[in-house]
Amino acid sequence: MAHLPRAEIFAHPPIRPHAHTPPYCHPCPTGLSFSVTDFEITHLYISSGHNFFGRERDQPSSNPALEVPSVWCVAGKGIEGDRFFEYKESYKGQITFFEEETYEDLCAQLGIWDRPPSVFRRNVITRGVRLKELIGYEFVIGDVRLFGTEESRPCFWMDQAFGPGAETALKGRGGLRAQILNTGRLTVSQSPQAARSK
Repeated sequence: MAHLPRAEIFAHPPIRPHAHTPPYCHPCPTGLSFSVTDFEITHLYISSGHNFFGRERDQPSSNPALEVPSVWCVAGKGIEGDRFFEYKESYKGQITFFEEETYEDLCAQLGIWDRPPSVFRRNVITRGVRLKELIGYEFVIGDVRLFGTEESRPCFWMDQAFGPGAETALKGRGGLRAQILNTGRLTVSQSPQAARSK
């Protein structure tokens, strides 16, 4: 039975040191990295076209976000089949992440239960890791090495995609944008209970 994905965070300039070590992080013996445990990927999405990006106040498009069991990440280019693949050199958002806990909190806060996490147009939905803590660090999921560049900030389209008040409620927790440093595959995790029973 496979384990949950294991992520390692390596210091990478410019380093933005944490004020504390998060409870899910454990220093490696070398002291140069952190291992993130009990972390899972719950959903993976790709979309071949943009709905909101570059449209400003124009009408959004309707390209679906397709849920897939795995994605192929290509170093320096992005996710194969996704709209940002080969978008431009050194693009900060070659892959994007969003916390499932934030999605659940938003549903409860706004009383909206009929929108899936795909409406946020992020590639990777995670559980058990604070994505904001990865900004300014290299980290590894499975065999894919990434670098957290910045928050994936919410835009005004969130009020239309999810519901009124979503943009404001997501400020400071819109997810993570990252660059792909080596080619490899990300896959959806098994359920937490099955993985922990191993």
